[in-house]
Amino acid sequence: MASPALTMQGLLGRIGYQQLAAPVLIVMILAMMVLPLPPFMLDLLFTFNIAISVIVMLVAIYTLKPLDFSIFPTILLVTTLLRLSLNVASTRVVLLHGHSGPDAAGKVIEAFGHFLVGGNYAVGIVVFAILVIINFVVITKGAGRVAEVSARFTLDAMPGKQMAIDADLNAGLIGEDEARKRRATIAQEAEFYGSMDGASKFVRGDAVAGIIIMLINIIGGLFVGVLQHNMDVGSAAKAYTLLTIGDGLVAQIPALIISIAAGMVVTRVGDDGDISQQFIAQMFSKPRVLAITGGILGTLGLIPGMPNFVFLLLGGGLGWLAWHLSKRAEIQRPAPLPVAPAVPVEAQEASWADVAPLDVLGLEVGYRLIPLVDKAQDGELLRRIRGIRKKFAQEVGYLVSPVHIRDNLELKPNAYRILLKGVEIGQGEAFPGQLLAINPGRVVSTLPGTPTKDPAFGLPAVWVDAALRDQAQAYGYTVVDSSTVVATHLNHLILSNAAELLGRQETQALLDHLAKDMPKLIEDLVPKVLPLGTVQKVLQNLLEEGVPIRDMRTIVETLAEQATRTQDPEILTAQVRNALGRAIVQQLYAGSAEMQVMSLDPQLERILVQAVSGSGDGAAIEPGMADTLMRESAAAAQRQEELGLPAVLLVPANLRTLLSRFLRRSIPQLKVLAHSEVPDNKIIKVTSIIGGRA
Repeated sequence: MASPALTMQGLLGRIGYQQLAAPVLIVMILAMMVLPLPPFMLDLLFTFNIAISVIVMLVAIYTLKPLDFSIFPTILLVTTLLRLSLNVASTRVVLLHGHSGPDAAGKVIEAFGHFLVGGNYAVGIVVFAILVIINFVVITKGAGRVAEVSARFTLDAMPGKQMAIDADLNAGLIGEDEARKRRATIAQEAEFYGSMDGASKFVRGDAVAGIIIMLINIIGGLFVGVLQHNMDVGSAAKAYTLLTIGDGLVAQIPALIISIAAGMVVTRVGDDGDISQQFIAQMFSKPRVLAITGGILGTLGLIPGMPNFVFLLLGGGLGWLAWHLSKRAEIQRPAPLPVAPAVPVEAQEASWADVAPLDVLGLEVGYRLIPLVDKAQDGELLRRIRGIRKKFAQEVGYLVSPVHIRDNLELKPNAYRILLKGVEIGQGEAFPGQLLAINPGRVVSTLPGTPTKDPAFGLPAVWVDAALRDQAQAYGYTVVDSSTVVATHLNHLILSNAAELLGRQETQALLDHLAKDMPKLIEDLVPKVLPLGTVQKVLQNLLEEGVPIRDMRTIVETLAEQATRTQDPEILTAQVRNALGRAIVQQLYAGSAEMQVMSLDPQLERILVQAVSGSGDGAAIEPGMADTLMRESAAAAQRQEELGLPAVLLVPANLRTLLSRFLRRSIPQLKVLAHSEVPDNKIIKVTSIIGGRA
């Protein structure tokens, strides 16, 4: 049978010493309020309290961002309880043994009562009152107010921050894990500042309790000394007041240190360095400021009657520091490189090398946007463009051409334009260092800045200073930086022109990639059965209507099966759409067994079927009927969107291509599906009838 000692040791090892530390500490704090402590134990615990407060302050100084010290609100509560329990324990010792001498409550209280205030209880009361006022009125109240406002603005800004994360995720700039991590950080920020708002009340209550405890101890000491120990009033007042003041000071100084740490944590701005580094970098890094300050102090030092030595000493020190910083800046400044004289070049004959091919995708930027795309400066926009191409390949199904970036001095300094095969397809402006606050339609107030429109989607927006980020998010704006603006615009245009970006070269590269996994299938299809151009046209038809081509196995198998019957790209596209019907419907109605769609009036449907049967897909629709069809389709699509439903028109298979081409230009959000594309397990519910009554 195992011994009790071994059993206890095994139990502690199984539980873990770190897990026991917190409950043991709380039990000890509560025990101090009840059990009497000897003077030596009081000295040890008071010293431990001072050490803990110094440790907390130093951790706060070297913390880069508030969430790195997320346990701080709990530490505020525990240290407050520790000080109050020490006050109770020391009060018991002072009242029981205060008549025996100044060291009755330990050496620490004696030192604070005699050495720090010179044994003068009047001075001690004043010093104690000043410390309490500094702690309660200035530091604690200010830190609590900052925590309260930070908690309020953090909660108000949460929806905007969540929308910004969703925008980055949808644009392919971040992954799902990074988005989940950012959402957790936002929630932790709100919880932290809310906890700090509540924890600051503990510190304020501790300051009030310190004043009340001091008054109780002085009055109680007088009664105990005079009535129980037969001391005269003066001796009792001096003995017990000095002990009480020492007790109060030894508790209030750590409380003051903890309050300073709380103020440092909640007023922390930025996370690129600790407080010491930011203080030195932002206060003592400008030689001109130091030189002017040194000159002012030197001038004051020359005035008769002023403390000349002190002013001249500090003025000279600041002047020397300004000179030293300016010399170091000159040393670190790189020397200009010598410019070699231009070598005259003889005129050469024109050659084929002078014919430069057009870039499939191009981005031209003004000179102020060059840092965003500079490889030497690790431009943020370069990383975002790489993310856009990767996300496009994963979601659409092929690798788009690289984006060639160049500067264009003919553009405005902050302008950019996006080119497709040398033709401009989009343009806009971006302002590095500022943020674009986009109005999604439910903002509660306006912001000062430069009004504009979101270049990608045309939403009203305003360019604002970076310092207004939190305020803009609190108002309900979606806030993005300049590189995200350009990247989102580029991503939108790439998706809109996915069909045109799929050329012969991209199609061949896609088939070569597929041939690694299914070589026989690709070899039997191209070029034995279908030419490359026909495959390219079918894929472009799919992309024009927003159908991804990720499922190339199904596409290639369908083409191989149908190619023996027809070589028409339009008919082949319809057959491929039937094979991809489940994926097309899932893209529109993800997770829903019911499809709420629009439909044609039977009479209108018959007329259109007759027109197609007589003339094929190129049939012309009578102008009056075309106008009615366009107007009613637009109205029905808008009603669908207002209900939060996709705008889908369900028609017979032989009308799908005709109506899709006719309606797509004017109603880009409308999708036209054929009956044959709907899976058998879907329930169809007609919400609007075009050409008749719903």
